[in-house]
Amino acid sequence: MTRRRLIFALLLLLLTALQLGLAARVMAPGGWTAWEVLGFLCFAGTAPWTALCAANGLIGLALLLLSPDPPAAVLPALRRAAPRGAGPAPRLGTAIVICIRNEEMGAVLAPLARLLDGLAAAGAAGRFTPWLLSDTQDPALAAAEEAAVAAFRESYPATRYRRRAANTGFKAGNIMEFLDRHAQGCDLMLCLDADSEMSAAAVLRLVACMEADHRLAILQQLIVGRPAAAAFPRLFQFGMRAGMRAWATGQAWWQGDEGPYWGHNALIRIEPFRRHARLETLPDGSPILSHDQVEAVRLHAAGWKVCCLPEEAGSLEGNPPALPEFMARDLRWAAGNMQYWHLLRLPGMTAMGSWQLLQAILLFLGAPLWVGVLVAAVLNAATGGGAAVPAGALAALLGVTWGMLYAPKLSGYAEVLLRPALAARYGGRLAFLRGAAAELAFTALLDPVSLFNKAMFLARLPFGGGQGWAPQNRAARGVGWGDAARLLWPHTLFGLGVFGLLLWAAPGAALWALPFAGGLVAAVPFCVLTASPRVSARLRRARLAATPEELGEALAAAE
Repeated sequence: MTRRRLIFALLLLLLTALQLGLAARVMAPGGWTAWEVLGFLCFAGTAPWTALCAANGLIGLALLLLSPDPPAAVLPALRRAAPRGAGPAPRLGTAIVICIRNEEMGAVLAPLARLLDGLAAAGAAGRFTPWLLSDTQDPALAAAEEAAVAAFRESYPATRYRRRAANTGFKAGNIMEFLDRHAQGCDLMLCLDADSEMSAAAVLRLVACMEADHRLAILQQLIVGRPAAAAFPRLFQFGMRAGMRAWATGQAWWQGDEGPYWGHNALIRIEPFRRHARLETLPDGSPILSHDQVEAVRLHAAGWKVCCLPEEAGSLEGNPPALPEFMARDLRWAAGNMQYWHLLRLPGMTAMGSWQLLQAILLFLGAPLWVGVLVAAVLNAATGGGAAVPAGALAALLGVTWGMLYAPKLSGYAEVLLRPALAARYGGRLAFLRGAAAELAFTALLDPVSLFNKAMFLARLPFGGGQGWAPQNRAARGVGWGDAARLLWPHTLFGLGVFGLLLWAAPGAALWALPFAGGLVAAVPFCVLTASPRVSARLRRARLAATPEELGEALAAAE
């Protein structure tokens, strides 16, 4: 593993140097203005994350294309311990834990029923106990929740339900309270979110891996999006799926037994988790929000293994139904990840644990830096700077940066196109290419809005602009024009300001600002149209960006 990490570090440095060298070629001709210095410093701050994306994507693509079994290539000991195919009946008892808060219970219980039916068909139901852990506070919602669980128990009597009077510590507190008081007789915990779905085959495979390696504390399955009706999640998760497959494979290659935990669709060994992953409050008394990666690094530090199994099969989740919910989720994660500044110097942490917390910070810290790059470039052009910028060098910088940022997704797309059997699961190469093209256009409009939104949030965060862990809306309701305008007017105004200033002071530079500022100007119609039931219905009818699961459901319905 040391050799792998050294190779990865060298690749990371090389890719970072490539970016900085290209940026210097763009800005150095004609001398450096103050705005160019500022822009270069902001760009340099983004370069490590961009290089990380490219390195993970390139390594992942190489493994996906060249290895007959990529998970075996990244985690050979794990794969030898639990080979593919049917294994012995599980010996360890597993609690299937679903945390709920103000959820529509039909959507929660239906996937659970499918999982329990699959376990029963495999003859393994007796080793699994489903638990619904509620943090619902509203009495009316709680009553409806309890009634739904009571009806569910008529068919699945082993199901257990517990509701807390107060949601202390949010989800992490909910789980730890369960482990302290109710987990007796269980060795493992399958942690699911309210919108999670896993197949019996996937769960039994994770259990077999855990039984084969007694030092394994968390085994995290790759997660893909469930078939979505609305246009926004449909397009978003099409690209996310491709990117996560390459990213997770590449990352697992060099992180090995010190891998990530994403908070759900993972199997956890209860005893070490309860002993080492208990979270205290931060120095200011606030709870840790993004608990999952902190729990992982605590287990690393205690000598336990945390591994990612980069396989898609049988592990799904729901995604936000529209842009407003997506932005709200991003800000929850940003607030949680920025807390990691307080945790980087925890005693006993491994170097990999510290890196993973820093990596989580970089994921969001890049947003204000990218906005800083744009502002510096616009003001430089508006004040007469940049006249000597070589157009070819600037195009090369933009092209290389774009390719590196999206390397995991592009790698995932390349894998599908180069593997006919995999492309067939998406309806063939042509259907897949249509979906990929639509998703890339979608991302070109989404990312500027998302980056600017996170930048505004992080600018307010030191002054008390954070937020807690609020209940989530998972329903596709559409977004009205007025609601979109009230939410996105700062984004639109900023985009118009960029174009207005450039058209007034440096018209030739306006075209270069289009990839970022254009998405901001189009934010309101983008929000409305990607949530529109009519647009969503058209995408479904055309099967644009359809996933293998959606196509499988359609085939099953036709039969």
